[in-house]
Amino acid sequence: MQIITRCAAILMLLLGALRSEGQVIRFGVIADIQYADADTRGTRLYRYSVQKLKTAVADLNKQKLPFLINLGDVVDRNPADFAPVLEALRKFRRPVYNTTGNHDYHGITSNDSLYRLLDMPAEYYAFKKGNWRFIMLNTNEVAAYANVKGTPREQELREMMEKIKERKGRNGAEYNGGISSAQMNWLQGQLEDAQQKGELVLVLSHHPLGCATGLTALNDQEIVALLAKYSSVKALISGHHHAGAFCMVGKLPCIVLEGMVETDENSYGTIALHPDKLVITGSGRMTSRTVQF
Repeated sequence: MQIITRCAAILMLLLGALRSEGQVIRFGVIADIQYADADTRGTRLYRYSVQKLKTAVADLNKQKLPFLINLGDVVDRNPADFAPVLEALRKFRRPVYNTTGNHDYHGITSNDSLYRLLDMPAEYYAFKKGNWRFIMLNTNEVAAYANVKGTPREQELREMMEKIKERKGRNGAEYNGGISSAQMNWLQGQLEDAQQKGELVLVLSHHPLGCATGLTALNDQEIVALLAKYSSVKALISGHHHAGAFCMVGKLPCIVLEGMVETDENSYGTIALHPDKLVITGSGRMTSRTVQF
């Protein structure tokens, strides 16, 4: 009888593991809301972003998604503009995971106050859903606009800019940022832990790590070199480049989501993570695509 009971228990564990491996994780995505109480400039419809966000949140709520990821640039230029955007984001009924964008730092003198405003648990962080680990990088950590003057990050910024100059890179613009050596060490620890536990990893950031010449993170090459060492990393997802893009960075799929501010339609979507593929279902201007791992 004990043998039968043990076999039944083992069978249940195996079935549970199979269900976990086949589990599909679905969530919403938004990038570059970039609201401002300002007139339209070119294709940037600043004032319309809040209404577009409300429409997106209402639709994503109807889909009963378990969480939403916002990839930064909540506002364009004025800290006072955060209030209506955050009010709209809070209408989403489940957790919202935010990271910052370069525009979010305009007029901000305390980075910590910005992270608190966006309900971020830390400057950079990770969370788990099913067998997936989501790594939320902060590619604004080392940047001219991110209050680095007089801190060790100021020296790291100088070193990054020198490396870009040496390799004749085009991403040394004032609106790009990078991650510090401390964040790089933290990232490596996350990747090691995920690899040992057999987890799949999705890396998210505001600045692209490829696909967008002149708009990538300042130390994109160093970040990608680290990520490429781990087979658990399945895809890179970012914003910042409003036009959107897709390419392979080595063996890693690199997806840049279209910006909400840069359209008279809308731009948001859902992502379904399967063990062997990622499926984006875009609304409005956001591109739908399937990426095989």
